[in-house]
This record gives sequence, structure tokens and C-alpha cells, in this order.
Amino acid sequence: MAVESRAETERQHPVSPVAADVRLDRVTKNFDDVTAVDDVSLEIERGSFFALLGPSGCGKTTTLRMIGGFEEPNAGTIYLGEEPVTGKPPYKRDVNTVFQSYALFPHLSIFENVGFGLRRRGVRGADVRGRVTEILRLVGLSGMEKRKPRQLSGGQQQRVALARALVNRPRVLLLDEPLGALDLKLRKQMQLEMKAIQHDIGITFVHVTHDQEEAMTMADRIAIMNGGRIEQLGTPGELYEHPQTAFVAGFLGISNLLPGTVSAMDAVRLDDGTTVKVPQEALRGRSGRVAVGVRPEKIRLGHGEENRLSGHLLETAYVGVATQYVLDTRAGNISVYVQNSEPGAQQAVTGEISWSPDSTFVVDSMEGAEAE
Repeated sequence: MAVESRAETERQHPVSPVAADVRLDRVTKNFDDVTAVDDVSLEIERGSFFALLGPSGCGKTTTLRMIGGFEEPNAGTIYLGEEPVTGKPPYKRDVNTVFQSYALFPHLSIFENVGFGLRRRGVRGADVRGRVTEILRLVGLSGMEKRKPRQLSGGQQQRVALARALVNRPRVLLLDEPLGALDLKLRKQMQLEMKAIQHDIGITFVHVTHDQEEAMTMADRIAIMNGGRIEQLGTPGELYEHPQTAFVAGFLGISNLLPGTVSAMDAVRLDDGTTVKVPQEALRGRSGRVAVGVRPEKIRLGHGEENRLSGHLLETAYVGVATQYVLDTRAGNISVYVQNSEPGAQQAVTGEISWSPDSTFVVDSMEGAEAE
């Protein structure tokens, strides 16, 4: 994607400092000759659950560390609320951070771990007990105050780290892949629990992850980063249903991307000669070469919809909630997901597939389609 179009994407989300807990204004960070974050402007609304999502090396963790004060930008300004905090050390910023390694004090009880920051800030006596008791209740650890970290499971330790960060009531909580050390089942459970905690407490959460499903499960809004810049910003539904680039389409789940040329205000002629209808707003005045996209679960086996292709079956994979079919068509390989709504049900595949124009999106090119 061209730099100009990415910058245009960022300008589509204007700054509104009154409603923002975090604001980045043209922030750049270089490490020697490597640009980790490249002229990023970003607004994170007060009380939201916001995710920075992208592959390794995209700049998401560096962005989080600059918000927290662990790294300083080479250019640009970072605001917390209306206050510029660029150049201030972490302890002078109204933020707390939860890392993947929980860094709990093994010799202290859970109560003492959570209350440690309060005591350092001069809070004493009944105030400490009241605030620690309340936050432990909120994270589901009531009754475990006297235990040591080694007596807790990984998920419980993660909640202690969360409680320790939240008990100080920061303006913003930064989460640096905090669920990465947990097994899959516990990670999915904690995703929902952390979302509920954020909703209850109302503090702005900024979460860094490379896990697409995790970001979509937890966040109200997501910034997808690539090469140090914001590729696209929006709600999970906007990003999934209307990706603006091939990279975003490929990074958030599986997309079938088919190259072609715009042939009408609502149509693209694929390279094999097939004409595919698309919503007019999906083309947005484009002309020339584009790529048409459709998610595999939007495609039907058979010719029940307006857009149609024919091919032959290459692969079948049973993936639990759905069966994946891969068909070889003249326009390219197409993946189709069919819901396994009944036990043992598996459809006969004739090689005919179709989908609705309303389920079709368009991106400028195939560049970035191999996003991992």
C-alpha cells in the first residue's frame, strides 16, 4: 500500500482531545537506521478497549512503550488527555503496564503484591485494605489474599498482575501481550474476563497483540499496523467486513482475493473473463487494476447467488465448526467454509460456487495478500 494512502487512512480519524485518553501526533521512532514507528497519528477514546494489532516487527510494541514512557519518540508528541507527556519518565505518567511476564513478588502474599504500589504512593491502613479487597473481588480472586503467587495457576497470576496495575486507578492501562504465556483454552477464557473487567471499571485499556482473534474478541477498536504505520483503523466488524488493503484482508482471517479490472461502476472483470458484481461504494471511484475479495464463509456451494464461479475440488478439511473446501477455478483457488450445523453432515461438492455482491469487497491490489 502506498504511503500516501496510509496517511490518508490516518487522517480519516480526526483528533478530538476532549474525548481522548491517549493521542499520538505524528510520532516517529528510529532505532539506528531502522524506522520502527513512522509518522503515526492516533487517538484512543476515553474508556475504550483499544488494540494495536500486527505481525512481529510492525511497530505495535514500540508504540505501546512510547505511550508508557519506556521509549521516547524521535519526533512527534504523545498526549495523555490534554497533557503532553513526551520526555516524562514512566513514573510521572498516569499509566500502568501489564507485561507477558507477570513479575509478581514471590515472597509476598497476593494482598501484599496488589497493595505494593498503593503503599509506595503513601496510601495506608483501611484505604489499602478497602481498595485491594475491591479490586481482588473485581478480578475474581476474593478469598485468595493470603496465598503466594506459586500457589496460583497461570490465569490467576495474570489476574493478580492485572489487579496490581488497576488498584492505582491509572488513566490508561497498557497491556503488552499479557495472555501470551497461557494455554489456548485459558487464554480464550481470560479474553472474555478481561473484556468484562474493562467494561466494569471503565479505564482505557491499550492492548498489544499479534493474535487476530484475541484483538477482535476483546477490543472496541483496532489499529492494524504494518511496517511502522497504521494500515487501517476501525471496529472489528469494519476491519473484517470492509478491509481497505490486501494486507488487512489477509491478516484478519482468510480472504479469497481475485485480481481483475474495473469494468463498470458496480462490476469487476476478473482475469479469467468472469464479471463479478460489487457494491458501488466498494469501488469508490476506482479504475484500472484491483482485487476482489470475499470471505470463505460468505460463499455458497451451488449457484444460488449472483456472483458465480466453477471449478473442481482440490482439498477438504474438517475444522470443527465448519468444513473447509478448496476449489481450483480459472480465477484462482477459492476457499469455502460450510457450517457443520448437524452432526455428520457433509455436502456434496459439484464445483459450482456463488456469493452475493453485498458480501464482496475491493482492494487496490494484491500487494500484502500473503500477510501472516
